[in-house]
Parts: sequence; structure tokens; C-alpha cells
Amino acid sequence: MELNDSICVVTGAGSGIGEALAKELVSVGAAHVVVADIDEVNAARVAAEIGEAASAVALDVADEAAIRRLVAETETTHGRVDVFVSNAGYGVKGGLDLPIAEWTQMMDVHAWSHLYAAQAVVPGMVERGSGYILNTASAAGLLTQMDSGPYAVSKHAAVAFAEWLSIRYGDRGIGVSVLCPQAVRTNILGTRLAAGTASGARQAGQDGVLEPEQVARDCIDAMREGRFLVLPHPEVETYFQRKANDYDRWLGGMRRFRRRLMAG
Repeated sequence: MELNDSICVVTGAGSGIGEALAKELVSVGAAHVVVADIDEVNAARVAAEIGEAASAVALDVADEAAIRRLVAETETTHGRVDVFVSNAGYGVKGGLDLPIAEWTQMMDVHAWSHLYAAQAVVPGMVERGSGYILNTASAAGLLTQMDSGPYAVSKHAAVAFAEWLSIRYGDRGIGVSVLCPQAVRTNILGTRLAAGTASGARQAGQDGVLEPEQVARDCIDAMREGRFLVLPHPEVETYFQRKANDYDRWLGGMRRFRRRLMAG
């Protein structure tokens, strides 16, 4: 997709990957970027750093009506939404011990938020015959996250939804990419380390911790090429292939890997 003069919305843009993407989109020629984040102060900071080509808005991506309002207001002000980056996310440790409300909240943020965004922007994109949706998932959406059941499940759902979008609307001028990195130097990684979830941090960081700016550049390259999977850690492709080639062997290997992480 040609990003020059595009109107973009980026959620979770008050820090980390979202912040880097908002700034990178403007640097490659976007006409305007809406910096959306649940932290209004950080959203305003990022927009101010970008300058006149950005505006800030407070947004809880788990709020369907709020996403619809944001898209409607952007279309009213700027005429359209060319690119929607659905990026907001967070981490939590646990599995069957967690209350259902915790699983539900993670699904709201990591899966249903992508659905809300697509429902809001796809009709206009179809009408114009062009548009792009970039959804942030995780390597956990292709593999798993051993220390967090809801994170693994919600990120798998995010990948599946992006696949469906691409199949359903790819022939109607809408590009779809899904971002699946391992460890990136963001607040999520910092929260895991601060909370003492060392095994999860070690799993995600086994192939290195990338800077958000590098991940943002990888996303821009994928969007320009119309490439579905964005894998800033190329090792993920190898792991994913091994999983597909022999699922039972992969599961056994992951159990052994988990034992090593727990022992370390």
C-alpha cells in the first residue's frame, strides 16, 4: 500500500510499538495520524512530539462504542481512514487460576478490539476500494505463551481474525497484516520483569529483545509489500514451520522448554 498522504489511526500509541508506528507513519508521508491510547497524557505527549500531523485521543479499545466514535470523528474531520493499526495490549500471568473476568478482559483487548475496529472502518474502505488494517498479535499467537493462558488464547484469536479479514476482503482492495514479534522493549516486557514473571520474559526474549522503532519499520515494509505476517524475529517462522510439520513433537519440545525455564 502507498502510505503517502494517508489518514491513519493507531491504538495503544502512547508508548512502545504503537508510539513508534505513529511516528514512523508520519515519517514515511502519512498526512495525519490519530494517536489513541487509554493513557491520555502519553497520547498527548506522542502527538506533540510528532507535531501538526498528529492528534491525540483517549481510547479504551475494549469499548466498542468508543472505537466507532473515534472512526466516525476521524472520517468527519479528515474524510476517511486509510490505515487502522489495532495495536493496544497488555500482559498478565496465570491460567486456570485466573477468574473468568480476567480471561474475558484479555479477549476484549486482544481480540474483540480488532473486530470493533474492522466493523467501523471496513465499510468505508470497501466503498473506496482501498485501505489497510494492521493488527498487533504476538509470536504467542502462532506458538504460545507458557506463563499466560489468556494471553496465548487471545493472541491466537487475533491471528485467526486477521486471516479471516484477509481472505474475506483481500479481493476488495483491503490489505491486512498481523504483527507477531517475540520480545520488544515495551511496557509489557517491563511489567513481566517487574512482576517476577521471569519464565515468560525468558521465553519471549530467547531470540533477543528488539527496539520498537525496528518493529515499526518492519511493519511499514510489510504494509508496502502487502505481506500478511510481520515477523521481526525471523526465528518465529522456523518455529511455526516445525509446529505445523509435527504438532506432537512440537508440544513435547515446548513442555521440555517450559521445564528448563522453570528450573532456570
